[in-house]
Amino acid sequence: MGRTVIGAVLVALFASVAEAQPRVGMQAPAITGRTWLNSPALTMDGLKGRVVLVEFWTLG
Repeated sequence: MGRTVIGAVLVALFASVAEAQPRVGMQAPAITGRTWLNSPALTMDGLKGRVVLVEFWTLG
């Protein structure tokens, strides 16, 4: 049973790493939001050529 568990963990680990690879050269999805608090709505065209930091957070 120990080898089976270790094998399953390794398969899951390698599968998650393969999915986490950056998608270089692909266009980012459009930014959508209903309410913009501190600025006018942003667009991908307006951000083109700029460095953008995207921070994801949640409460809970």
